[in-house]
Amino acid sequence: MKQFILRRLGTMVLTALCLTFIVFVLTNLAPNLEKVAKNQGNARMNDQEVHSWLEKRGYLAPLPIKYGQWLGVLPGYTHQADDGVITGRCINKDNTAQTAPTFCGVLQGHWGISTVFRKSVSSVISERLALTGWLMMWVMIVMVPGALIIGVFAGMREGSRTDRSLSTVSILTTATPEYVSGVIFIALLASSKFGISPLLHEWGWIETKTLFKGTATSAMKEITFINFFLPVITIALYGMGYIARMTRASMTEVMTAQYIRTARLKGVSFPAVVMKHALRNALIAPFTVIMLQIPWLLNGVVIVETLFNYKGFGWTLVQAAGNNDIELLLGVSVVSVVVVLVTQLISDIGYVYLNPRIRIS
Repeated sequence: MKQFILRRLGTMVLTALCLTFIVFVLTNLAPNLEKVAKNQGNARMNDQEVHSWLEKRGYLAPLPIKYGQWLGVLPGYTHQADDGVITGRCINKDNTAQTAPTFCGVLQGHWGISTVFRKSVSSVISERLALTGWLMMWVMIVMVPGALIIGVFAGMREGSRTDRSLSTVSILTTATPEYVSGVIFIALLASSKFGISPLLHEWGWIETKTLFKGTATSAMKEITFINFFLPVITIALYGMGYIARMTRASMTEVMTAQYIRTARLKGVSFPAVVMKHALRNALIAPFTVIMLQIPWLLNGVVIVETLFNYKGFGWTLVQAAGNNDIELLLGVSVVSVVVVLVTQLISDIGYVYLNPRIRIS
């Protein structure tokens, strides 16, 4: 197991370097750099002025050198103006050319400055990642148990009315995009003119005009059931159907296994067969699917965060891409890559422990 983990860690490092280098190349294409120069400098700059602006800030260095500087394995760039003033990647208001560190990249904790938020990239990412982390946690709490219960009940009685009903619900939730279900929930539960909220208010069942809030902006400061329920249920329902169908298929296969029939012939009760023998083996395949939901939740909730005006990690990714914020976009990419790779490693290790028959060659 130790050798397996070490090999996987080495593969993860190489994969992270390759993926971040690809993103680095794409974000440092000539048209993007020209936009950066005109957005940060002057929109009316000519080609010569753009070239001079980019050269002073180290953008025109060869890509491998720039990538090494950003990563922190090569010394940061420096530029000396005609008046003798020295500027560079590692030189800022807190230090001078003499006191500045030689290396200041991602490995040293220097992620750059966001041109959109005017703050350090690390602070922006940590703040937005924490917001999305709360959203992910509550979605997993609602989604995973619900999906497993639906899948197990459907798989226990293959072909029954319960199976058909639960399978239909699972397909409908998966087939309905988040932006559609989110709008429906807002119209039905968070509108003061339509849906059931006006009726409940008229009957005196609720004091406020709406049952839930159609925006989750207030949840960024304080999470409550009223302002956080709709975004959570919107995401949870979309992912629940896929996990439920995988659980149902795995449960159906396990229930037809020979050892299940043997246990039934020995007189073991049906609930005991399901809980002691079938459930653990049936959870092997869904476990991998559940772990893969974490990267999806991190980057795939952009639509929901935008719909409910919840400014989390996905919303930050859109802002960075839309405003050509290279440093922030690279930082978001690093976090996304690390989360995906770590999640896959945990999934593989968990898969081995759930299925003792698997041997690591």
